[in-house]
Amino acid sequence: MINNYQKDFLIKIIVPLLVGTVFGAALIFLIIRPNHVFKITASQLGILFSLGALVFAIILFVFYRFKDEPDHLRALLSHQILEIANRTLPYFRMGLTYESASKVAQIIWKGTDAIAVAITDNNTVLAFRGIGENHHRAGETILTKSTRDALEHNEVRVLESKKEIGCPVSNCPLEAAIIVPLVLRKKPVGSLKFYYANQSKLTESHITLAEGLARLLSTQLELSEIDKQAELAHQAELKALQAQINPHFLFNTLNTIAMFCRTKPAKARKLLIQFADFFRKSLERESDLVTLSEELDYVNSYLVFEEARFGDRLKIVENIDPLSLSVRLPALTLQPVVENSVKHGAPANAVLEVIITTRVSSSELLIEVKDNGVGISSEDMKKILLPGFGKGIGVGLHNVNERLESLYGKEYHLDIKSAIGQGTTVKLKIPLFLERTLGVASEA
Repeated sequence: MINNYQKDFLIKIIVPLLVGTVFGAALIFLIIRPNHVFKITASQLGILFSLGALVFAIILFVFYRFKDEPDHLRALLSHQILEIANRTLPYFRMGLTYESASKVAQIIWKGTDAIAVAITDNNTVLAFRGIGENHHRAGETILTKSTRDALEHNEVRVLESKKEIGCPVSNCPLEAAIIVPLVLRKKPVGSLKFYYANQSKLTESHITLAEGLARLLSTQLELSEIDKQAELAHQAELKALQAQINPHFLFNTLNTIAMFCRTKPAKARKLLIQFADFFRKSLERESDLVTLSEELDYVNSYLVFEEARFGDRLKIVENIDPLSLSVRLPALTLQPVVENSVKHGAPANAVLEVIITTRVSSSELLIEVKDNGVGISSEDMKKILLPGFGKGIGVGLHNVNERLESLYGKEYHLDIKSAIGQGTTVKLKIPLFLERTLGVASEA
């Protein structure tokens, strides 16, 4: 069987040589035909034969190479578009802003033969890089009719003269341009503009390059919009969790404070101030991600009231790796786990010890909450991560587990082990690539 490579070789090399040989033979035949006036030696015949074959082979080879040239150019264009798109990806995933447009315009300008590159939204020039920066400035309102027309009609505009570009500066060096709309949800939200020194650059390959880059940049804007929607959903979820303050926790805490009002008024006053601070922290959290240090501060604010209720029957031990304090994790992750131990683990007439341990491995933050409480029955263990089961201040273990899996994947679920009379251990891990928003890579 002949593979594609061998077939291509036969077509492009062997076939031209064979045809050239035939042509050489025909040429010799004409030379040595009986009525020919010239005499020729055998060596001269060989030379003529070889030259005829070689010349014709070269002609055919050039023909085949020329025939395949468009495919070669398309491959080069595709590579150029993908290379630029890959470098711009971290920026347009941030959205169409002055900062992202500036970075993207710089990358495109350096990666193409355009003398200038501009990016706009529907009203304003967001970035301009290249020749003409002295009078085409970011922040200015779009002045040219051609750009407004491209945005209004969502069509590519190819401008072949300075007059069509419409720059009001008389000595502007921009003589030709390609304007391609940037599209989000099928509507123009901006434009990508390539400028050249003369109209000879307005070739099909340059227009294809501009359109290809604009499509990929538009896709990046679509992904940015998806990221924003996901972020808003997570923020809404956090707000909902913060609003789920369980009335039982509220009543128990207020009853504890009321109990101290007559016996220990100074302590009651201190608890009341701490209670107000605890609720303020609950309601004012703006970010879905907090440092472990902030989460532990919230946990300890909660434990103040439980220690006031249980007194000497509650012992909290914290083994915290200092390296873990700056690691970021979803807000309201650790507190519900600790609360689960206190609320469901406290034995009737014995000391409940809750040990909180954190450490940082090479790629993960590892957290363990272990208690020596009454434990969880096998029947309840089947329901422990179901919605609504075991809620404390309103954020159950189900919520914690769902958020971890949603953010980091199924392998980052809560690992819960318990048995009646043997206490409960809850383990969780947080990957160290914690920011959900895509980081911006520094430009090489």
